[in-house]
Amino acid sequence: MYLKVHGKNAKVAGYRIGGKTGTSEDGVNTNKYVTSFCGVAPIEDPQVVVLVTLYNPTGEGGHQGGGVAAPVGGQIFSEILPYLELNQAKTEEVSVPNITGLSIKEAEKVLKEIGLELSIDGITEENKDTLDKENTIIKEQTPIEGIKINEGNKIFIKY
Repeated sequence: MYLKVHGKNAKVAGYRIGGKTGTSEDGVNTNKYVTSFCGVAPIEDPQVVVLVTLYNPTGEGGHQGGGVAAPVGGQIFSEILPYLELNQAKTEEVSVPNITGLSIKEAEKVLKEIGLELSIDGITEENKDTLDKENTIIKEQTPIEGIKINEGNKIFIKY
């Protein structure tokens, strides 16, 4: 499972970091905020967890977690990961194929061959077994054909 990185500002060159940002109001109509970023690295085998919580942040990044808390998390990761001598990610970039018009079963096979995964919009644990993968045709995909992404990422589809 991969976490969607909302904190793009926590990126550290050479490492894959998974994380989530958060923003909340500190009370009702106070105009004060609490922002956060929680991240793990390296994503393939997490060894480090960082939680950054900022109370009533001000400045250039505003008050959103991605703008102020994630950069702090990224700075922490950038100092910790090399110090711990954790291996840098060795992922290859692949070009996203066009899977629209294919059945879900066919698309899963195509994506698996190049190191990508399929994520089906609207599928939950409760209804995943009711989907006819052999006869359900993909109508939309994100990202679209031709975009370069790292191996291990997901292609999101609608049918």
